[in-house]
Amino acid sequence: MTSSALFCWCRAGFEPELAAELGERAAVAGHPGYARTERGSGYVEFLCEDAAALNRALPYSRLIFARQKLLRIADLRGLDPRDRITPILAALDASADAGDIPALYGELWVEHPDSDAGKPLAGLARSFANALRPTLRKAGRLTHQEDPGRPRLHVIFLEGDHALVAVADTRDASPWPLGIARLRMHPDAPSRSALKLEEALLTLLDDEERERLVRDNMQAADLGAAPGGWTWVLMRNGMKVTSVDNGPLRQALLDSGRVDHLRADGFQWQPRRTLDWMVCDMVEQPSRVAERMATWLREGWCRQTIFNLKLPMKKRWEETRVCLELFEHQTHRPLIVRARQLYHDREEITVYARPR
Repeated sequence: MTSSALFCWCRAGFEPELAAELGERAAVAGHPGYARTERGSGYVEFLCEDAAALNRALPYSRLIFARQKLLRIADLRGLDPRDRITPILAALDASADAGDIPALYGELWVEHPDSDAGKPLAGLARSFANALRPTLRKAGRLTHQEDPGRPRLHVIFLEGDHALVAVADTRDASPWPLGIARLRMHPDAPSRSALKLEEALLTLLDDEERERLVRDNMQAADLGAAPGGWTWVLMRNGMKVTSVDNGPLRQALLDSGRVDHLRADGFQWQPRRTLDWMVCDMVEQPSRVAERMATWLREGWCRQTIFNLKLPMKKRWEETRVCLELFEHQTHRPLIVRARQLYHDREEITVYARPR
């Protein structure tokens, strides 16, 4: 059965937030519809009259609670385990004949939900990818060598007899399976929070920006630094860091010669001159953090910032939208703002911002 919809992966448990975000953004884009999901599933499907047009109108970079954005072209139920490939080929033929999708793909990903219910499907996804890939090449649907310049084909198993077929524009989608940047915890990192900043630099900046904006001997501040996970990431990238926290830092950071520890309140301290970076992962009400971050950019205390907003238990999309609007309004200048709930985040989102 061919059925077009927007399909997005998200963190399990945050389906309502993503559904609310998609509904609001789709309405603003002129493509109203409705979301279909189940709490804990790890994904949301958004149905509207023209999902392909919505996919084009809603860039992946603007989505906060989505790990990945795909155009779903087929919803295949009741698959025969003896032959799951034939229905997929038929769905591709039907969509290509209708002009909805390209005829040739540069890569195939077979995925399953990153949820308790979906993880047992990992073995099926791996084996099926190995079986489907040569068949697609023989049928002229998949290049013989991976070609990232072409659209990517996704087959998603929700159950053993239920699969979705979807398409990704690689210029407008996550480059990682399931939208997850899987990073390894470095043994020298003071805390697992280091992974959040590493992922933020990898996800919220492009290659050119990382080369230009993350350089040796830049001056940075880390507000609420203890025990030093984010300070460690900045230091590893060659920066000189002022770590602001009344709590202790790991001794190895102080021994590096690149870190100054100030025992002060991160909400009160301000630098004597403009810094290249300010980062903040303080546990505080998100509106209060947003206001303080706006002050830093408005007063010119830093050239750019990455900070986290800890979300409440309820109305998390609404709080996210309100806090980001507050932040942009109180900065009093045009901004580049990117926000996302990262894989290594929990009840929070991560924001990158700099003046235009």
